[in-house]
Amino acid sequence: QVQLVESGGGLVQAGGSLSLSCAASGSVSNIDAMGWYRQAPGKQRELVAIITSGGSTNYPDSVKGRFTISRDNAKNTESLQMSNLKPEDTAVYYCYANVRRGTSTYVPYWGQGTQVTVSS
Repeated sequence: QVQLVESGGGLVQAGGSLSLSCAASGSVSNIDAMGWYRQAPGKQRELVAIITSGGSTNYPDSVKGRFTISRDNAKNTESLQMSNLKPEDTAVYYCYANVRRGTSTYVPYWGQGTQVTVSS
């Protein structure tokens, strides 16, 4: 089992910045990739950023150049630095971890979510 606890988020004006953090506990040695997803009202959950255990990152075009994901494997944490925020970034943001079970099975784990609201 892995537990993920997010912190950060809140209300910010368009063009501003926010930082989210996520702390993992439990079977952290089995964590592979980590990332962030978001879900706006009435929309599907979408990928925001992902980082592998080796530090490779990937972002969708909607946030590329504005969001930066990082992780500290020693502290079992990950962070998402968001800048130049837009009203369309408003959503609940979820920490994500892909956890290995056995030799080839992976199970996704999610944090409880944290609200990010960007006012225009």
